[in-house]
Amino acid sequence: MTEDAIIIGGGFAGLSAAMQLARARRRITILDTGEPRNRFASHSHGFLAQDGRPGGEILADARRQLAAYETVTFRNAPAERLDGERDAFSVIAGDGGRIDARRVLLATGFEDQLPAIPGLAERWGKTVLHCPYCHGYEVGGGPVGVLARTAEAARFAAVVADWGHVTLFTNAAPEPDDAALAVLAERNVKLRPGRVTAVTDGPDGMLSVETGPGIPTLVKALFIMPEARVRSAIPADRGLKLKETPIGNILHTDDTGQTSLPGLYAAGDIALGAANISLASANGVKTGVFLHHSLIWPTH
Repeated sequence: MTEDAIIIGGGFAGLSAAMQLARARRRITILDTGEPRNRFASHSHGFLAQDGRPGGEILADARRQLAAYETVTFRNAPAERLDGERDAFSVIAGDGGRIDARRVLLATGFEDQLPAIPGLAERWGKTVLHCPYCHGYEVGGGPVGVLARTAEAARFAAVVADWGHVTLFTNAAPEPDDAALAVLAERNVKLRPGRVTAVTDGPDGMLSVETGPGIPTLVKALFIMPEARVRSAIPADRGLKLKETPIGNILHTDDTGQTSLPGLYAAGDIALGAANISLASANGVKTGVFLHHSLIWPTH
């Protein structure tokens, strides 16, 4: 049987889109491997009415609610390949199965690529963080660091300064220009030159950020904008149009969420760039509604 839609990725964007289609009584299959981008964080913050809950619990509730709709099928498998075209897509799943559908929605999210600095990866989602809106309040003020990867780090550091006294570790990234330096000075952001060589545990739960010989800098948390890569081979395989952003390439979509391949939609981080679960969910709702419209209007 041909599904109305296959949703690849069961995170906040994918499940939000699925809810709209399920309530329209459309037949959908959700492919998911249970590894959302925020799995490294113990709790989610800033999501209306869910502040402080573990992200996994929120997703589990969403899956239970969706499972009550008889037109929804969950499949615990990745999508290995996408064949076909609008109204005649086929997805080859990692379990060897094939699913046919009129539309496909990519909501696989990103895989964050951290710099190869000793001590960084094991602290990711705990004291090495990417989103001040998600975790900055819990840091509680005081000394915090921002680790530069690109020139965009100066803008990021100026924002993070609302959550603490910021040291920007330039880490061999391009130096801020004069305009950026003026804003950083106004925001009381200190610059620490030199390449960061390691991040280790410091006294009293602090992080020790080492920049070569000398006294390490102690911070309560270290924020970074890592390079983000789409967690799917489908965009490359199908030659989808991309859009360059400060954190990496995302999928080019039109106002409805459709990619450069007609009938293939994208939602969440891979269509938005830097995002949190509130934005991903909202984008999933919007894209799910437009995908539904496209099933009704041939030229939509």
